[in-house]
Amino acid sequence: MRAMILAAGRGERMRPLTDHTPKPLLKVAGKPLITWHIERLVRAGITDLVINLAWLGDQIQQALGDGSQYGASICYSYESTALETAGGIAQALPFFQDEPFLVINGDIWCDWDPARALATAINNDTQAWLLMVDNPAQHPQGDFQLHPSGLITDKTGQDDASILTFSGIGIYRPALFASIDKRQAAPLAPLLRQAMNARQVCGSRHTGLWVDVGTPQRLAQLDMALQR
Repeated sequence: MRAMILAAGRGERMRPLTDHTPKPLLKVAGKPLITWHIERLVRAGITDLVINLAWLGDQIQQALGDGSQYGASICYSYESTALETAGGIAQALPFFQDEPFLVINGDIWCDWDPARALATAINNDTQAWLLMVDNPAQHPQGDFQLHPSGLITDKTGQDDASILTFSGIGIYRPALFASIDKRQAAPLAPLLRQAMNARQVCGSRHTGLWVDVGTPQRLAQLDMALQR
């Protein structure tokens, strides 16, 4: 399986930290966020990686190079302006050789083991598998509903315990992005909801540590937690 790390965003909520440093290179416990992802992927045996770049992307490429220092092989997908999640994935589709692939948001921290992706079946009736987490304080309403069967649907209420937050980690079939214009920005959520309506999205709940590193405060809190 091949993997993509999303690293093209501007990181507006992280300013002023991201005015001169791309968010994936911000450090926690002495290590850039994106390095945590790369090292976990390599330990899991997933070594062919593509990273999309836009804002200050040259810094990311300079820091990571071809990935050989981590035991990985890294390619880069350049975006003149950030194409959002679905647009960025669509542009990088040839890298995945028409096979299911793993995508990880570059601005999260999670102790989920990517080796589990290798054992996750994505059949022809499933377009996406999503890793779901408990709703954090900054996003109490959640995103989608995870059913006992593993099926994920759009949420139907606000207080149901099965309504969880999408972690930013998912496995996708290339066909999910077939309708996306590779030259245009496109969000992921509408594609997922369309697939959910066709009962083509499944997932699992992760109960370990997950942090959406969206503000300087959460970055500092994560740094302190990992140092402890």
